[in-house]
Amino acid sequence: MEFGKFNSDVSLTKMGITLLKSVHYNLNEAALMQHAIQRGEGVLGIGGSLLVETGKHTGRSPKDKFVVKTQETEGVIWWEKNSLLSSTNFDLLHNDMLEHMKGKDYFVQDLFACADLDFKLNVRLINEFAWHGLFMRHMLRRPNAEDLKAYLPDFTIINCPSFKAVPTSYKIRSDTVIAINFEKKIVLICGTAYAGENKKAVFTILNYLLPSRGVMPMHCSANHGIDDKNDVAIFFGLSGTGKTTLSQDPQRILIGDDEHGWTSKGVFNIEGGCYAKTIRLDAEAEPEIYSTMEKFSTVIENMRFDPETLELNYEDESLTPNMRSAYPLEFISNSSEDSTGGCPKNIIFLTCDAFGVLPPIAKLSSEQAIYHFLLGFTSKAPGTERGVSEPEPTFSACFAAPFLPLRPEVYGKLLKEKIEQVGSQCWMVNTGWTGGPYGVGTRMLIKDTRAVLKALLNNSISSSDFRVDDNFGFKVPLEISGIDPKLLIPRDTWPDVSDYDLQAQKLVAMFAEQFSGFKTFVDKEISAVAH
Repeated sequence: MEFGKFNSDVSLTKMGITLLKSVHYNLNEAALMQHAIQRGEGVLGIGGSLLVETGKHTGRSPKDKFVVKTQETEGVIWWEKNSLLSSTNFDLLHNDMLEHMKGKDYFVQDLFACADLDFKLNVRLINEFAWHGLFMRHMLRRPNAEDLKAYLPDFTIINCPSFKAVPTSYKIRSDTVIAINFEKKIVLICGTAYAGENKKAVFTILNYLLPSRGVMPMHCSANHGIDDKNDVAIFFGLSGTGKTTLSQDPQRILIGDDEHGWTSKGVFNIEGGCYAKTIRLDAEAEPEIYSTMEKFSTVIENMRFDPETLELNYEDESLTPNMRSAYPLEFISNSSEDSTGGCPKNIIFLTCDAFGVLPPIAKLSSEQAIYHFLLGFTSKAPGTERGVSEPEPTFSACFAAPFLPLRPEVYGKLLKEKIEQVGSQCWMVNTGWTGGPYGVGTRMLIKDTRAVLKALLNNSISSSDFRVDDNFGFKVPLEISGIDPKLLIPRDTWPDVSDYDLQAQKLVAMFAEQFSGFKTFVDKEISAVAH
């Protein structure tokens, strides 16, 4: 599939969308906010933010996400992790959604993904909620008025939260569906008001399209040096590991907080905004993110607030611990103007280790890097997905399994090629627990993680002596300025070192078992890391 292959007749009527009450095309932030408030979708917050709730779905629903099986996709999709929907059932769902939409207002946004225009993907969003249109104006990139005159979508997303699918009608598991049809270039979303499904659908599409063009799509944040666009650091990690917080460093320029592509020229941001977790957001530790909470048009999801003063409660997670804010990239004072940078000098895998075994930082060889990239070990953050109420150790291939339509080895091979071409330094940074597992130990302090990253990025870490970890074989520095040396040796932080040894052995065994599914697909040197 190539970009630019689309039906030139893209009116809603020609798409079968008829008899709507009204259609609002490409409204700006102020107009979308006005509609959202008038329609009861949200409340005007302090500074002109928009306070919304997403109902029972306060996170993504990965078990309700489907890829349509077609002649094009049958032999290439990673079907072990992507649920299959037949073309027939997709068409039934599509037709039933279109019938349900009649007589209702809809909000259309014509946007695009990818700051590198050589890979631009035009995405038309047809939303039942005005605030979803606002959310996606922040998340994607906005064409100018001249570009809109000739705008043609590559993909169309139809989002109808009020439509509840009947599982037996379409052979699905619940009344919620996120269905991607790569052949028809249509995404259907229904039964959920969680806006993040829109943005992750776009990322899934690009994870399908970009590798064939030699571009590495990455679930990562990225920044570069203040005076050096070639001093790029990328931060892989699942939600809750610190991608947004740690990449927004006042001493560096933010390229983006969540999704990027890596070409032969360098890194570009796929998106145009940030989507930050706000639970226990601290003005001192995270000043840039905190400052966006009272800016005009920031979308604030699922946060409790005082009904009289509208003051936000950052501690109350009664709706969900996955409370979030969405805002355009330019709200961050030190963000990049063009959302691009050179090839990564440092690649950082963020992991939230709920076992309390991994050190706060480890240096990886290129083989170890691909090993850990394919494993994608971390802990799911509470609330990120339905049913996750406490940190849950998990393996998510490429730190992005829910968004990978192709097998992980496709991305692993591409990343290995990129690393070898550029000579990137690779690291693992644990933002999880120390002194014991979740419930016993304590979470790594942000100040300690920032000290680790400072030493890594200014290369002062190179002057440290390193030890080889007995369990995992990677190198761990023995000293870092501002860090208690004891923290760098996790075993020494546990009250009973024999408990640590048992936990470490358990994690090593989990790693080896998880990697066994990849061995026939990767280089022997990478497989050897598992031993």
